[in-house]
Amino acid sequence: MSEASQPPQASPAPQPPQAADAARPAVPKARPEFAEPYGKPGKPLTRNPFLIGLTGGLGILTAWALAQALITARSVIVLVVVAMFLAVGLNPAVEALQRRRMPRRGAISIVFGGVILFFVLFGLAIVPPVSREAASFVSAVPGYVRELLANPTLRALDSDYQILTRIGDYVTNGGLAQAVAGGLVGAGAVVFDTFFSGFTLLVLTLYFLGSLPSIKDYLFRLVPSSRRERTRALGDEILDGIGGYVAGNLLISVIAGVTTWVFLAVLNMPYALALALVVAVADLIPLVGATIGAVLVTLVALLQSWTLGVACGVFFLIYQQIENYLIYPRVMKRSVDVAPAVTVIAALFGGALMGIVGALLAIPVAAAIALIIREVVLPRQARL
Repeated sequence: MSEASQPPQASPAPQPPQAADAARPAVPKARPEFAEPYGKPGKPLTRNPFLIGLTGGLGILTAWALAQALITARSVIVLVVVAMFLAVGLNPAVEALQRRRMPRRGAISIVFGGVILFFVLFGLAIVPPVSREAASFVSAVPGYVRELLANPTLRALDSDYQILTRIGDYVTNGGLAQAVAGGLVGAGAVVFDTFFSGFTLLVLTLYFLGSLPSIKDYLFRLVPSSRRERTRALGDEILDGIGGYVAGNLLISVIAGVTTWVFLAVLNMPYALALALVVAVADLIPLVGATIGAVLVTLVALLQSWTLGVACGVFFLIYQQIENYLIYPRVMKRSVDVAPAVTVIAALFGGALMGIVGALLAIPVAAAIALIIREVVLPRQARL
């Protein structure tokens, strides 16, 4: 038979509700321990305003606590950064000795011994003249007092306002002794803090210099393996630039100190070696260090005679031009590649943030940022 001749099939008869309920699978009833005797739970607290405000407040308190911890440990952080900077700067000298088949420990001992010797010579050159000048000033104080007492103007003022009487009361009542004792305690604290910071800096520099290769390898292992080779190349170039900058800056300071010492010795200037060391140390400060050293030496020369003062002023004026246009470009051309305007801006920002330490670190940091922009950012922007 064809499909058209087949009779239509009858639809199934509807079942009663009781039969439909019986045909459904049985659902187990909730056990009493999973029942909700206190009603239906409310909305989750993830969008609760109170919880959002509490979380935000805790985040602000955490950020404030971290900021306070950084501010409190600022001096320690500065010491660590400067020690690492000095270790990176001294590392080229260590590697140069290693290339001559010297063990790294021996090379570190020689380089670090040279650093300690410089500080010892600096102290021996500075401390005795300062001590002699202070002793001569103390011995000359009674003569200054007698000259003041012999002045008729001072005697007239004393008769009107009893100045000498008040000074005597201040001395005899112990006010002067308390002031002097407080000043001595404060000066002693400053000297002790400076000595402790210098000693800590030397120890940290020695440790960083000894473990610098392992520190570099550990930091490079934190980079993904696909980018590790390029990161190592960029990092080595940055460290070489920092080392070249430190070595070049030290060389420029040595040239300035030796030249100043020769000039002052020819003029028979008192304390020529101490003043030359002051010029060499001040010349380490970017931008203003050479000017500060020149002004200090010129003022000391003026106290000796006008002729010495004028001669020192003319000498430093000529020498700074030679250093800025001949010595500095030749020494620094292979260490840092930074535009002069960027150098000035970086030194100003570093000095404003961290003082002299910031000014010293600003130029190599600017060179590192310029290298990363030139090798990473600009090629990526060119591919977009």
